[in-house]
Amino acid sequence: MSASTSKQLDVAGLQAMADNAPFIAFCGLRVTELDLEQQVLTMHAPFRPEFERGPGTKQWHGGPLASIIDTVGDFAIAMLVGGGIPTINFRVDYLRPAVDTGLIAKATVRRLGRTVGVSDVDLFNDKGALVAIGRGSYAIPAGA
Repeated sequence: MSASTSKQLDVAGLQAMADNAPFIAFCGLRVTELDLEQQVLTMHAPFRPEFERGPGTKQWHGGPLASIIDTVGDFAIAMLVGGGIPTINFRVDYLRPAVDTGLIAKATVRRLGRTVGVSDVDLFNDKGALVAIGRGSYAIPAGA
């Protein structure tokens, strides 16, 4: 692993990063669990009417689901390198509708290289059912 331990972020550091980004703060993402040794990050996103697929349906639109997957995958790498990083690419597979529920995103870092990091994200509803999965690749800044 190329990240030095002195650059790693704890729960407070990651939450501050989320709270300082207007869109991420709007999404209400909260760090709920962080394991630097296992390179796993878990965050929770509450349901908001602005995320609805259609008025009154309480069904999440796919766009916010994708944004959450990208953000939590990015933050999993960021917790190891000490700050935000740009997305190179990510993909999402939607498995079932998320209706009237908050979401739990669990990101696992699969590779932390010198220039690129890769993380997988499982997205669950509040009852623990898997609603979507994603994988992102992120650019590691020089010197991280």
